[in-house]
Amino acid sequence: MATPLMAGLAVAAAAYAGKYGIQAWHNLRNLPKKFYEGGFQATMTRREAALILGVRERTPTDKIKEAHKRVMIANHPDAGGSHYLASKINEAKDMLLGKPKGGGSAF
Repeated sequence: MATPLMAGLAVAAAAYAGKYGIQAWHNLRNLPKKFYEGGFQATMTRREAALILGVRERTPTDKIKEAHKRVMIANHPDAGGSHYLASKINEAKDMLLGKPKGGGSAF
């Protein structure tokens, strides 16, 4: 008598755990994205450059260089990334460091 009752409670507990697990999965999947998702603007702004590198607009030079290196490693053409993204990442670094424009992106 106790065995069917225990089995029923175990099944109910597993069902509730599954329900909450699925709800948690949906909540995690719908969290805001950490990275910039938009398309690129015709002329890069400081705001867009900061979003691309994942830094603030007034970030110190050394932090900009670190962020550039981190993002470039993940998107370098030699590692399977695209030349277009690499050029936009370099353009973002140049924009935030205040370097003169070299004609913008090659694309």
